[in-house]
Amino acid sequence: MKPLNFWGGVECTVNRVGDDYLDQMRRSGHQDRLDDIDLFADLGLTALRFPVLWERVRPADRTEPDWSWSDARLDRLSARGVRPIVGLVHHGSGPAHTSLLDDGFAAGLGNFAAEVAERYPWVVDWTPVNEPLTTARFSGLYGHWYPHHRDERSFWRALLTQVDGTRAAMKAVRRINRRARLIQTDDLGRTYATVRMAQQAAFDNLRRWAGWDLLFGRVTPHHPLWARLDRMGLGDRLRAIADDPCPPDVVGVNHYLTSDRFLDHRVERYPVHTHGSNDQIAYADTEAVRALDPPPAGLAGVLREAWQRYGTPIALTEVHNGCTREEQLRWVAEAWDTASALREEGIAIEAVTAWALLGSHDWNKLLTAPGLYEPGVFDVGKGAPRSTALATLWRGLPTGAARHPVVAAPGWWRRPDRLTHVPLSRPAPATRTPEEQDGTGPLLICGASGTLGQAFAQACVARGIDHVVTRRDALDLERPDRIAAALDAYRPWGVVNATGWVRVDEAETEEAACRRINTEAAITLGRACAGRGIPCLSFSSDLVFDGSATRPYVESDAPRPLNAYGSSKAAMEQVCSVLPGGMVVRTAAFFAPFDTQNFVWAALDALAANRPFAAAGDQIVTPSSVPALVDAALDLFIDGAEGIWHLAGETAVSWAAFARHVAAAAGYDPDLVQTVPGATLGLKAVRPAYAALGSERTISLGGLGETIGALVERHRRRTARAA
Repeated sequence: MKPLNFWGGVECTVNRVGDDYLDQMRRSGHQDRLDDIDLFADLGLTALRFPVLWERVRPADRTEPDWSWSDARLDRLSARGVRPIVGLVHHGSGPAHTSLLDDGFAAGLGNFAAEVAERYPWVVDWTPVNEPLTTARFSGLYGHWYPHHRDERSFWRALLTQVDGTRAAMKAVRRINRRARLIQTDDLGRTYATVRMAQQAAFDNLRRWAGWDLLFGRVTPHHPLWARLDRMGLGDRLRAIADDPCPPDVVGVNHYLTSDRFLDHRVERYPVHTHGSNDQIAYADTEAVRALDPPPAGLAGVLREAWQRYGTPIALTEVHNGCTREEQLRWVAEAWDTASALREEGIAIEAVTAWALLGSHDWNKLLTAPGLYEPGVFDVGKGAPRSTALATLWRGLPTGAARHPVVAAPGWWRRPDRLTHVPLSRPAPATRTPEEQDGTGPLLICGASGTLGQAFAQACVARGIDHVVTRRDALDLERPDRIAAALDAYRPWGVVNATGWVRVDEAETEEAACRRINTEAAITLGRACAGRGIPCLSFSSDLVFDGSATRPYVESDAPRPLNAYGSSKAAMEQVCSVLPGGMVVRTAAFFAPFDTQNFVWAALDALAANRPFAAAGDQIVTPSSVPALVDAALDLFIDGAEGIWHLAGETAVSWAAFARHVAAAAGYDPDLVQTVPGATLGLKAVRPAYAALGSERTISLGGLGETIGALVERHRRRTARAA
C-alpha cells in the first residue's frame, strides 16, 4: 500500500459581494510573500492546492492575462518538488463580465483553463471549481455572494453552470495534457432530524451528492432529483451533462465539525439564529454534534459513504478546525488517524490536506464583510507567518512522530460538554496525585488560589487539557527542593507560574518579600524547568514601563520600572524570557467574571450604591479580559512560543474612562465616576502615566464586552442576595 500523502492548501477564496471582490490571499498577505512556498515545502507536504484564479489572472474579458504571480510560485514549487493541484475558481463567480447564472460562464472558464494549461502543460492535478454545491448554495439559495439570488431554481442553475464549467475546463486541459486528473472537492456532511423533519433531511442528504453525481453522469431520468429539476426547465442541461460526463479521478471531501446538521421542529429549544423554515415547517438547524447523543458518524461516516457511493479514490482536501490550539491539533490528528484506519479497511484514501496553512479571515461573516481571523498551520495575525504547534504536528504525522501531550485528550466533539441543548455540569478540576500518573504528563499550574490560576484551571477543564493545580502547601516556589520534587513527580509537559505578589502598593514597603516571590522564586522555577526540558510560562506587567512613550509599548521596548513591583517583574523577565522554553506574558489591568478583587468590581460596588467612584484620568492602561488572556496564552504556549509576548486588550483608556464604560454596561449613571489625578488617590507606588500595551508579535485580545457583561451579571446577583 502506498503511504498516505500529506497535502496542503492556502485559503484562497476570491468571492464577489455586490461589486466588491474579497481576496483571501490579500487578507493573509500571501499575495506578497513568495517565501511562503518554502515554508510550506519545509513541512514535507507532497502537493499543494494552488490558485491560478480566473478573477485574478484575467479580471476583465479583453485584458491580457497577468501570469507573473503564478509563474514565480509555480517555479518555486517545482524547484522544491511539490506538486501543484491547480484551482481556477474558488467560491467565485468569475470576472465581472460573467456570473454563475450566465450562459457564457462555462465556455469562458474552459477558455481560461486552456490558457492556464498551455502555460503550465506539466501540471497534472486540477480542481477547476472548488466546492460547486456549497458555492451554489451561498450564491443562488442564500444570497450571500454574487449574484445574490435566493431561490431554488437559481441554486440548481448555479450548480449546473459550475459543473458545465468543470467539464469545459477539463476538456481543454486534457487536450494539452492527457494525464490530467480531476480532483473534485465539496463539503460533505449528513443531515439528521426529528421524525417531523425527516422528509427535509432526506432531501438534504440527497442534494449533498448532486455535484459529484452530475459529474459522474448519474443524474439521468432514473435519478431521484431528475423530475424535480426537469420541472424547473433544466432537463436539457441534465441530458447534456449525463451524455458527456466528467467523472472525478479523486473525490475531494471537505468535512468540518459543523458539516453534520440536525433539524428539529421544536424551535423553542434553540437560539433564534438557528431558526429557519422550508415554507411548510419552521425548524431549528444546528450542528448535529451539539444535539445528538450518541454523536453523528462524523468524518469516518461520510468517508465510508463516499467510498460506497463512488468507489473512487478519496482525498480529505480540507482539514481545519477554527478553535483553540489543542482542539485544532486534536482534529488534525483524528482526521489523519481516521484516514489511516479506513485505508486498512480497504478504502482508497489518497491524502489528507492541511487546509488554511495561513489561517482564514472573515468566515464568521461568511466572507461578506471583515470579520475574525482564525490561525492555521502558520499564524499571520501580525503579518509575518509564525509557525504554530500545527506545523510540528503535520510535519510529524507521516512518520509517526510523537505528538504534543494535549493531543491525547478527546476533542470537544468527543466530550459530554459538546451537548448544548441540555445543561451539563462541568467535571471537577483535576486533582491527581503523582501516584496517579498515566505516563502522559499534565500541564502543571502553580497558584490555585489566585485569579490567573483559577482561570487557567477553568480553561483547561473547558478545553479538555489534562492539568494539575498546586497550592503553596503542596508546591512552595520559595523551596527549590519542593520544586524539583514536584517536577520529577508529575513530569509535566509544561508549567504555568500563576503565582506572584500582586499588592503593588504594599511592595513599596515590603520590597524584599515582593522580590522573593516575583523574581527569585519565579527564576528558580524557570531554571528548574529549563534544566528538565519543560517549557515554563510566567507573567509580567505593564508596570515594567515608565510611561514616557507616546504609543503602545511593544515587546522590544526596554523596561524602565517606576516602582518596586515593576522592578521585581522586570528582573524576572531578564532571566525567564531567555531560558530554553521560557515564555513571559506581559498583560495589564486584567479582570475576570469570577474575581471580586479588581477595579471593575470596586467600581460596581460604588455605582450600585449610587456612590461616587474616583478614578485616575491621567493614567492610560489597556484593560484585559482574563478568559481571553488565558486562552491566548495557552495557544501560544502549546505552539512552543518563547520570549516576551504582550497580551492585552485592544483599547487604551484612562482608568476613569474605563470606569465610565463599566457604568454604562451596567446601566448605572456614568456621571458618578469622578475623574481625578492619580496622585490624589493616596497610592504609595508611582504609576506610569501611559502604560498601554501593543504587540509586534501577535494580535490584541479584543474588546471587553463579554467579560464585563458576565462580571456585571454576577455583581447584580450578589447584590440582590445581599439586599
